[in-house]
Amino acid sequence: MTESVFLAGDENWWRQAVVYQVYPRSFKDSNGDGLGDVKGITSKVDYIAELGVDAIWLSPFYPSALADGGYDVADYRDVDPKLGTLADFDDMIQAYHAKGIRVFADVVPNHSSDLHVWFQEALAAEPGSAARDRYIFRDGKGAHGELPPNDWPSHFGPTSWTRTTTADGTPGQWYLHLFAPEQPDFNWDNPEVIEDFKKTLRFWSDRGVDGFRIDVAHALKKDMSEPYPTIVDYDPKHIPLDGSHHLFDREELVEVYRGWREIFNSYNPPRVAVAEAWVPAERRYRYASPETLGQSFNFDLLAAPWSAKKFKKTIEFNLKLSEKSGSSSTWVLSNHDVVRHASRYGLPKKTNYDKWLVTDGTSPELDRELGLSRARAATMLLLALPGSTYMYQGEELGLFEVADLPGEVLQDPIWLRDGKTRKGRDGCRVPLPWEKTGSSFGFGSASAHLPQPSWFAGFSVEFEEVQEDSTLKLYRAALALRKQLLSTETLEWVTSPRKVVHFKRANGWHNITNFGKKPVALPEGTVQLTSAPLVDGKLPGNATAWITV
Repeated sequence: MTESVFLAGDENWWRQAVVYQVYPRSFKDSNGDGLGDVKGITSKVDYIAELGVDAIWLSPFYPSALADGGYDVADYRDVDPKLGTLADFDDMIQAYHAKGIRVFADVVPNHSSDLHVWFQEALAAEPGSAARDRYIFRDGKGAHGELPPNDWPSHFGPTSWTRTTTADGTPGQWYLHLFAPEQPDFNWDNPEVIEDFKKTLRFWSDRGVDGFRIDVAHALKKDMSEPYPTIVDYDPKHIPLDGSHHLFDREELVEVYRGWREIFNSYNPPRVAVAEAWVPAERRYRYASPETLGQSFNFDLLAAPWSAKKFKKTIEFNLKLSEKSGSSSTWVLSNHDVVRHASRYGLPKKTNYDKWLVTDGTSPELDRELGLSRARAATMLLLALPGSTYMYQGEELGLFEVADLPGEVLQDPIWLRDGKTRKGRDGCRVPLPWEKTGSSFGFGSASAHLPQPSWFAGFSVEFEEVQEDSTLKLYRAALALRKQLLSTETLEWVTSPRKVVHFKRANGWHNITNFGKKPVALPEGTVQLTSAPLVDGKLPGNATAWITV
């Protein structure tokens, strides 16, 4: 076992940490094949260290056919050869640890790739066999089994069932996949599945991984007994609060994660985890308790409109939830699954992002200046809150969604399986611009696997390094100042105008965010940082100020 380089005494480091999400295939290409890789991540350790985050979280880097951006995992205990080797991974861990930066790995336990050795064994095995019991196979309906077992939809449309073909070419059983057909769901009632994932957690923890992000953490346990209920969609608001949903947030999930917690706590310091659990907010505490995973993503601000009232209400609600679970809250504005928040904040309220993307981002028109000013203000607000903040690569550059990707380059299964009516998530996964020029703006020596727009030049690291008012400079300043100002996990609301969110931390650190258009007066104190220049000593609209008194 690899002993952690971090002191065991700091077991609560994660409670107010800033974690930077790296989407490996779009971060940095080290070998000129157009695809980001592990050595590319290692090469940017100084950049990440200067940014000032506490940890990085790596989206899947495992062997994968990329049916879903790497979330179709063919081998959970290896590195995709296109991205590097286990030795490269070990070097990367060592490089980041040497800078005091921890590393999270993404674990995908709900489903594997259809290329996983277990699924290939299942396809070759007979119905009812031990190999098939690791997944969810069922006979079809109809006179000849020609109809799927039920009408459940897939997240990627249109159905969650795919029929197999037997060795003699005749149609066989159907298997469940809540996502793409290349992502068959595991059967988490099978002890082999339970033990194999424990082995995976130990494998990466032994290599020095400090934490895990758990993909689709709410879906592992399923009730596959008949009669099957009709499920129209997978909106969390339709998930009951008693753990009785057939597919999501079932009560028995707690036992799975208690077993994982025993593994995490066997390390010194304990490994940490954060759940991606799209469940009613009242149920998130089950994933965030000290006995289970420890943290659960709070996506409420990500989904909130630009509104002082909505932000304050959401913050109050989630701080209460964190107190209930014994965890700390997690604040998120962007990730690899959503339209970047600099774009969201520059679009009219109630914009349908799927429809906007299909128009190549031309209708309704994006107000980039407004979107970026709000994005900068929102980031400073998040960083001032008690709890941890999860950032997504490129947001520190103020990147907008690349909305005009042509259909022929799109890779997202949402586009490919939903009748080409929704573009999906490729627009936030376009490789990063490191330099102002070149075939891929410094991403690599060849063109990137998704085309980068010409406007990336003015949002590149090289360009922003020399701009005093750049978003990159703001992030660096805010993250450095935050380390100095952090205090207990509490805040106190300060009476403020209707369109202002004003709170202070225990050490006299005030955050004032102006959601309105008109400048507002600031309280007495020392202005430490603002997301936009003051106007006659006042805070302009769509801006945040940090003041100490």
